[in-house]
Amino acid sequence: MSVSGFTAPWYFLLLVVAAAVLLGYLVAQRVRRKRTMRFTNLELLDKVAPRSQGWPRHVPAALIIVALVLLTVGLAGPTAEAKVPRNRATVMLVIDVSLSMEATDVRPTRIKAAQDAATAFANGLTPGINLGLVSFAGTATVLQQPTTERQPVVTAIDNLKLAQSTATGEGIFAALTAIQGFSSVVGGAEGPPPARVVLMSDGKQTVPDDLYAPRGAFTAAQEAKKEGVPISTISFGTNHGTVTIDGREVPVDVDDGSLQEVARLSGGEFYQAGSAEQLKQVYADLGEQIGYEMKETDASKPWVMLGTLSLIVAAGSSLFLGQRLP
Repeated sequence: MSVSGFTAPWYFLLLVVAAAVLLGYLVAQRVRRKRTMRFTNLELLDKVAPRSQGWPRHVPAALIIVALVLLTVGLAGPTAEAKVPRNRATVMLVIDVSLSMEATDVRPTRIKAAQDAATAFANGLTPGINLGLVSFAGTATVLQQPTTERQPVVTAIDNLKLAQSTATGEGIFAALTAIQGFSSVVGGAEGPPPARVVLMSDGKQTVPDDLYAPRGAFTAAQEAKKEGVPISTISFGTNHGTVTIDGREVPVDVDDGSLQEVARLSGGEFYQAGSAEQLKQVYADLGEQIGYEMKETDASKPWVMLGTLSLIVAAGSSLFLGQRLP
C-alpha cells in the first residue's frame, strides 16, 4: 500500500463526510447518555434495560468511519512506483570473437562462457525488447537484426566463429547502423524506441591502432552519444590469459581502460567480469536494468478492497451486536 502521489487529490474533500459521521456519532452518544440520566428510578432502569455491551458496541461505527477514509483514499487515485516490463526498446548485443577468446583462464574457454552467458541474457529479456547481435574481430558482422524472437539470436550466438584482430569501433558502428535501420521502420508516431548497445570484449582494439581514428572505438562511442545510444561495456577475462598463435604462446590480458572510456564517452556503464559466474551476473543485472523500468502505477486497489471489507465487517458486526444495521 505504498503511495507516491495522487491523480485526483480533490477527492480528499470527502474526508469531511467521514468527519461529519464521526461527529454525528459522538453527538448521538452524548444525547443517548443524557436521556438515560433523565430516568429518575435508576434502580428500576437497571432491571428493565438491557445490559450495556461496553466498547464493542462502538465497533460498527468505527469500522464505517475507517471504511469511508479508506475509500476516499482509493478515490483520490493513489499511485506507487512499480517495476514494469518495457514494451518497446532496442538492444544490440556486440560480442568480441577475436582469437584471444580462445583463452582458457575462464573455463572452459572465454568464448564458450561468453556464449552461455549471452544465451541466458537473450532468453531472460522481457518480450517487448527487440534484440540484435553483432560479432566483431578484424571486421564486424550483423548476425541478427533486432527482433522480439529469441531463437534466431540464440542460434546466432551458438554459431559464433573466432577470427583474427579486434576492431571494436567497427562493432559499435555496425550496431548503430542496425539500430538506425530498425528505428526508421518501427518509429511510428511515438518516435524510435530507446536503444542501447551491450558490448562484451576481452582485449584492446587492434584495428585501427588509434582508438580516436575515424573508425576507432572512442570515435564510435562519441557517435553513439550523439545518437542517444548508451553503450554498456563488459570487460571479460583475467590478466593471466594466454592463447597459442602459430606455435607461440601469446598473453591476452583484458583491457579495462579502453572499455571504461567507451562507456564514459557514450553515457553508458562499465562492468568487469573475471569468471563465467561473474559474466552471467553482469548480464542478469543488465537484463533487469534494460528489460524493466520504474513507472507510476495505479495503487488504489488495496485501499478500495480494505474499505469494502471494512464496510462488510461493519454490517456483520452491527447485526451480531445489535440485531440491526447501524
